[in-house]
Amino acid sequence: MFYDEVLVEVEAGRGGDGCMAFRREKYIPMGGPFGGNGGKGGDIIFVTDNGLKTLIDLRYQKIIKGKTGANGEGKNKNGAGAPDTIIKVPVGTTIKDAETGAIIADLTKNEEEVIVAYGGRGGRGNVSLATRSNPCPSYAERGEPGEKRKIKVELRMLADVGLVGMPSVGKSTILSMISNANPKIASYHFTTLSPNLGVVVTKKGSFVVADLPGLIEGASEGVGLGHKFLKHVERTKIIAHVIDMGAEENRDPYEDYQIIRKELGEFSPKLLNKPEIIIANKKDLPNFNDNLTKFKEKLPDRQIFAISAFNNDGLEEVINNLQDLVLNTKDEVLFDTSVQEKHVLYKFKQEKPFNIVKENNAYIITGDQVEKLFQMTNFNTDEAYYRFANKLRHMGIDDELEKMGIQEGDIVKIMDYEFEYTK
Repeated sequence: MFYDEVLVEVEAGRGGDGCMAFRREKYIPMGGPFGGNGGKGGDIIFVTDNGLKTLIDLRYQKIIKGKTGANGEGKNKNGAGAPDTIIKVPVGTTIKDAETGAIIADLTKNEEEVIVAYGGRGGRGNVSLATRSNPCPSYAERGEPGEKRKIKVELRMLADVGLVGMPSVGKSTILSMISNANPKIASYHFTTLSPNLGVVVTKKGSFVVADLPGLIEGASEGVGLGHKFLKHVERTKIIAHVIDMGAEENRDPYEDYQIIRKELGEFSPKLLNKPEIIIANKKDLPNFNDNLTKFKEKLPDRQIFAISAFNNDGLEEVINNLQDLVLNTKDEVLFDTSVQEKHVLYKFKQEKPFNIVKENNAYIITGDQVEKLFQMTNFNTDEAYYRFANKLRHMGIDDELEKMGIQEGDIVKIMDYEFEYTK
């Protein structure tokens, strides 16, 4: 099955925990701290693969989790970093942040890769946490949680030429005649339920043609089947409008052409600026010449190719013209790089690194720095607990709580945990 859009949650690997250990050897009294650091968590990396044509492998993965780094050990042994999780996707895949809409990456080359979620750093062992004022700490850090986010993965198939038009105008037949593709062809509407690709070989080289499902009026607003595939037109260099000039279904060819142009423009105004050709198909039908004359009168400045895909008549001229257009048309950058997401250590700048909300007698503390500190604290010793409380005090949380009127014995909540406030 063809899937070109998937929502998935990614969670990179957590860093390994640091180790709290002490050097205990004969004849070495007060040996000091000897616990190593944890290893880095694994990243989530998306890599393009020419052999893939659909996102079906991601369709059934609701959550992708990275691997956790190894814990530190005694004798100052650091834990190993976790291997990265590699997710293969087709060339032409765009990855967006599902919540902000920011473009994480637009992958248009084979074996191109991007880190979608970064693994957490390993927690420090008590060797690394030793200071001049505390040369032998009896605590160690837990590993940092990996980056967690929801992403939207979209596939825009890579093709030099996109065949667009109403249903049953002959796009699939044209593709089968000029390329190595074997699309399903029938006389009813919407034979093509997913884009088909074919490679056209000429004396000057080769180019890729995409047969896109038939569009109808209102496609840009979600009517019919075509709206799902309008985004694939964005990748093409050339748009080839296929018109049923024989008016086999008693439609007006010029009106059909205007409807398609309107739907393309409403989906993205950039599509109207792409180079285009008009292919007048069904030359073998009796009304063809009259309709073609009327059509040319309304569009006198356009180059129109008269063909019969069924009889393979006139297609060679179309192929040669398309090859020249492809060679003379530069690749277009689909997304503005200025709005592409850049990974930075601190993504949000706030006046305060925390926020406190009072609910009844409970004070709920939120904020990235506070939550990360809490998640990386191992509360297995009194010294670790006092270190955590000290860091909160330095952030200004105690002062803020007192301004809000906190009393001894009131409850303070951080994430899913509760503490009793004491001065």
